[in-house]
Amino acid sequence: MIRENPHRRAVCIGLGATLITTFSSRASVSQTTETMNSKQDVPGMVGAIRKIRTKKEDTLLDIARANNLGYVEILAANPGVDPWIPGHGTEIILPTAHLLPTGSRTGLLLNLVDQRLYYFPSHHDVIQTYPIGTGQEAWDTPQGSTKVVRKKLKPTWYVPKSILKAQPDLPPIVRPGPDNPLGGHALYLGWTTYLIHGTNNPWGVGRRVSHGCIRMYPEGIKKLFPQVLIGTPVTIVSEEMKTGWVKGELMMEAHPNLEQNIEIERGEKPTPAQIPEMAYRLIQAAGEKARFINWQTVKRIAKERTGIPFPVLKPAHAQKKNFVPEAN
Repeated sequence: MIRENPHRRAVCIGLGATLITTFSSRASVSQTTETMNSKQDVPGMVGAIRKIRTKKEDTLLDIARANNLGYVEILAANPGVDPWIPGHGTEIILPTAHLLPTGSRTGLLLNLVDQRLYYFPSHHDVIQTYPIGTGQEAWDTPQGSTKVVRKKLKPTWYVPKSILKAQPDLPPIVRPGPDNPLGGHALYLGWTTYLIHGTNNPWGVGRRVSHGCIRMYPEGIKKLFPQVLIGTPVTIVSEEMKTGWVKGELMMEAHPNLEQNIEIERGEKPTPAQIPEMAYRLIQAAGEKARFINWQTVKRIAKERTGIPFPVLKPAHAQKKNFVPEAN
């Protein structure tokens, strides 16, 4: 069943250096964007936060692509940095740590809000994640469950009538080549006209600019394409807040929601908003440790929405958890 995207509003973004410092010291994980764990013990988080210094010729778009990140994703983690001229020697936070969204841990799991695809291979234990581009406001990418029904190398784009109506200058058929918006690889879903595909415009990855299909960087879809078999299940969710347990710490990650994604793309200041059911979901995730949630930290994460995972239990709880009483 396809479910339309819920329309939510968003909040201001920003991140102090203290967040990264505390995060690094309390929740260290592997410095890669792909983490290996057994299927019986799926990790709560993939990857780790990193930081770099820019060179004179760098743009945030180039940095994002080189580090497996999307456009809005890197902007949200670095508020106030000019995406085109960040300046030489500017410190850039790379939000390359990702809590897993709610959903099936088999096949492909996509989250429209953080604009990422998570792949859970059946033949080995490496969870892979890739940035994606998704549907703009009038062409929302649907939510729900489907599967991969066909694969095509060097696909031909048969332009849907709805797109031809909106853009009558387009040809009805676009053959394989550099002008094909599908790029060099396409995974066709059980939902008619919806695909996961490459692109001839990589700068659209990590943005809501498509006609509902899911775009990937050419190098990303090239790697994913041979691994995904016909029949692979696909789950698409829209989750602006994620939680997960990492090395005994309850982590929370908040992203700009669907409306704020578009505002950030346009270079606008995001509109503040609450995260639906935030407190309820955190309490459920914390379980018996719910009384140790640091609500001031939670409010800060929800306000800033940087996409950075951050621990939300009080430090006193961590100290108590590791305390071993002396023998009499």
